[in-house]
Amino acid sequence: MPELPEVETIRRQLAQKIIGKKINGQKVTTVRRRAKILIIDFADGSSLVFHLKLTGQLIFNGKPLPYTRKVFIFEDGSRLFFNDARKFGWWKKVKETKKIEKSFGPEALEVDYKKFKALLKKRPNSKIKPLLMDQKSIAGIGNIYSNEILFAAKISPLRQVKTLTDKEIRLIFQNIKKILKKAIRHRGTTEQHYRDAYDQKGNYSKLLKVYGREGKKCSRCGIKIKKTKIGGRSAYFCPQCQNLGQ
Repeated sequence: MPELPEVETIRRQLAQKIIGKKINGQKVTTVRRRAKILIIDFADGSSLVFHLKLTGQLIFNGKPLPYTRKVFIFEDGSRLFFNDARKFGWWKKVKETKKIEKSFGPEALEVDYKKFKALLKKRPNSKIKPLLMDQKSIAGIGNIYSNEILFAAKISPLRQVKTLTDKEIRLIFQNIKKILKKAIRHRGTTEQHYRDAYDQKGNYSKLLKVYGREGKKCSRCGIKIKKTKIGGRSAYFCPQCQNLGQ
């Protein structure tokens, strides 16, 4: 599923291409992101809201595919294709976005350390990985980057929040910023379906340390990466590098 880096990549690219263009007489004024949601704002105050879910794509001036669900045609003839092979993604035209935006927690790239620590302390019995993925707590992190963040911080995804020291919480916080920013610079991760707005794969796939690497050697210690399930989602980790704590 496209996460913050993938949606932010698409946002930045579309902002360069469609701001100022018109659809049905309405001018595009901004292209925004909230969590994993992409928002295209128009001059009349209305917006197009997209959630790409598992396999959604937004391709500027692409070509129609068997799984193209909608084509948005601008008045200058350029087109935006919404493709979705699994059909879980959605788009809708709304008069305002406040209700949608309020359903998410603070942005992962914007939250400060004090608030991040407080958010974790509210959920002492939660395991850290699903908590990082909870969009109502912290917005934008999904399965790929929660694995990578915890590996970088040397924290097991199985740890309960109450077992984390202040130093460990700060390490997680720092690596959220570091990993997400780096992934944006590399235009996100293509596991299978993700493409940026120019129909190109993301390059961060080459830099993944644990996600999707079950049975392969840890880049730090050489021990084989393991995979388990936490809350119905896959968790990848190094059993030696990532501290299980108490």
